[in-house]
Amino acid sequence: MEYDVVIVGAGPSGLSAAIRLKQLAAEHEREVSVCVLEKGSEVGAHLLSGAVLEPRALNELIPDWKEKGAPLNTPATEDHFLYLTEKKSVKLPNPPQMNNHGNYIISLGAFGRWLAAQAEELGVEIYPGFAAAEVLYAEDGTVKGVATGDMGIGKDGQPTDAFTPGMELHAKQTIFAEGCRGSLAKGLMERFKLRDGVDPQTYGIGIKELWEIEPAKHKQGLVVHTVGWPMDAKTYGGSWMYHMENNQVSIGFVIGLDYENPHLSPFDEFQRFKLHPDVRKYLEGGRRISYGARALSEGGFQSVPKLTFPGGSLIGDTAGFLNVPKIKGNHTAMKSGMLCAEAIFDHLGDEAAGSEVTDYPDRVKSSWLWEELYHVRNIRPSFRRGLWGGIAYSALDTFVLRGKAPWTFKNHADHLQLKKASEAPKIAYPKPDGVLTFDKLSSVFISNTNHEENQPAHLTLKDPSIPIKVNLAEYDAPEQRYCPAGVYEIVREDSGANPRLQINAQNCVHCKTCDIKDPTQNINWVVPEGGGGPNYPNM
Repeated sequence: MEYDVVIVGAGPSGLSAAIRLKQLAAEHEREVSVCVLEKGSEVGAHLLSGAVLEPRALNELIPDWKEKGAPLNTPATEDHFLYLTEKKSVKLPNPPQMNNHGNYIISLGAFGRWLAAQAEELGVEIYPGFAAAEVLYAEDGTVKGVATGDMGIGKDGQPTDAFTPGMELHAKQTIFAEGCRGSLAKGLMERFKLRDGVDPQTYGIGIKELWEIEPAKHKQGLVVHTVGWPMDAKTYGGSWMYHMENNQVSIGFVIGLDYENPHLSPFDEFQRFKLHPDVRKYLEGGRRISYGARALSEGGFQSVPKLTFPGGSLIGDTAGFLNVPKIKGNHTAMKSGMLCAEAIFDHLGDEAAGSEVTDYPDRVKSSWLWEELYHVRNIRPSFRRGLWGGIAYSALDTFVLRGKAPWTFKNHADHLQLKKASEAPKIAYPKPDGVLTFDKLSSVFISNTNHEENQPAHLTLKDPSIPIKVNLAEYDAPEQRYCPAGVYEIVREDSGANPRLQINAQNCVHCKTCDIKDPTQNINWVVPEGGGGPNYPNM
C-alpha cells in the first residue's frame, strides 16, 4: 500500500501529526494521503497516562475543540503537594511547574479516541490491530515504510490455519510515534546513530489504577501529588491522585528506573503507598475498576536524540519530549507531531528536497516546546543528590536561576545503576488484602490483557543462560520484581534445584520496563501479534 505519510502509533503525537497534515492539505488544496497504524485492538487500548492535560497544543491544533465535544470534562480546581512519612504528611508549597490552573483531568484513552475521530473526518486512514513489526529500507538505505506482522503464526514459527500475511506500507515519509522505548525506534537509533552525542535516555515506570470512590469522599477537580514515603531518600519517585468525573479517581505511582536496590518492586511500592492514611481515606469503601503500567521517558532536553533520518522522523515520547517537573508529556507530544507534520508537508511540496526532513528539528528548536524542556533540564537529574538535595536544587533553579543555569547536568543509563543483591537491603512488602492492595495477576486480569497464546514469544533473550548465571546469581532475579505484570518467574524443581526463568508473555501489558531495566540488556521486547496486549477502557 502506498501513502505519502505513514505514522506508526495512534497516540497523541501520531494523531496530532495526522490531523495537522490533513489540515495543511485542505488549506493549500493539495492531496496528501496519510495512514496511521495502531498495535492496540482499538485506538486508546494501549494509552495510559495520569492524566492532567495542558491544552496549549490542543488550542493550536483544534481551536474549537469544546464545540467539537473533546472529552475535557473536569477542570483542575485545586492543587496539593504533600511530603509523606509512613503515617503522616506535610503540605509543601506547590512548585510553579505543577500549577494546574487552566488544565483538565482526562482519560487519555477517551481523548485518543476523540482525536482519532477528528483525524478520520479529515480523511486519515487508521488501522487499529495492526502492529508495525519491521522497518523497510530502499536499496540506498532510506526508510521506505514499515511492514505489519504476520497474523496466525504458531509458536513453532509455522503458519496456522488462521494465517494472514502482513502488509507492506510504503511512504515518502514515515513518522515513528510508538511511545516510550518503541521497538522500531530502538533499531532506528542504532542504525542511524541517532543517540550519538546526546545523553542516554533515562526512564520511569508509572503504575496506575482507576477507582470509583464514595461520593462523599470525591472532590471533582482535586489534584494531589506526593513525594517521600514509601521511597527512600535516594530513590526518585512520587504519586498522583486526580479526582475525575463520575466519582472516579485516577491514582498512580512513578518510580525512576535508575533505582539501585534490586529487591525493590515498583508494583508493591505502589500497593503499600495506598495504605498511607492520607490515601486510604479516599479509597476505603470504593472499588478498583482498572489497572495498567507504562514506562515513560524522563531524560528530557539532554536526552533528545537526532529526530530525523533519511525517510523518517521521531515524535512524542519516542523522542522523549516529556516535561518531568510538570509531570506532563501529552501537550509536548502533540506539539512535536504538529511541528513534524508542518515540516513534512513543506518537504513533500519541494521537488528538490532530499529524503530527510531536516527542517523538523529546526522547527522544534524555535518552538515553545524546546524552550519549555530547556528551562527544566536540570531538575530531574538533580535528584541524583537525593530527595532533599533535588528539592533544594530545583527551588534554586526555578526561582533564582529561572532555568538559565550556565551548566547542564548529565543523565545516565538506568540498567547500569543496580547494586548487587548482597549489597542492598531486602524489602518486606505487606501481603495484599484484596480490598485496598492486590497481587499482580488479579491486576493484570482487570487490565483486559490478552495475547493469542499460540504465537512466537514477543519477549526474547539474547543469551538464555544469563537469567540464571548473572541475574539470579548476582541480582536475585530482579526481573521478577521490576515487571508489574508477573511475566518473569524463577521456577525450580520440588527439591529447589535447577532454577530456570519462565516467561509468561501472555501477561505482558507492554510497559517495556524489562527492555529498559535488565542489567545486561539481555531482554528484547518486540511487538506481538496485532491487537494483543492490554485493552484499557478509560485509562
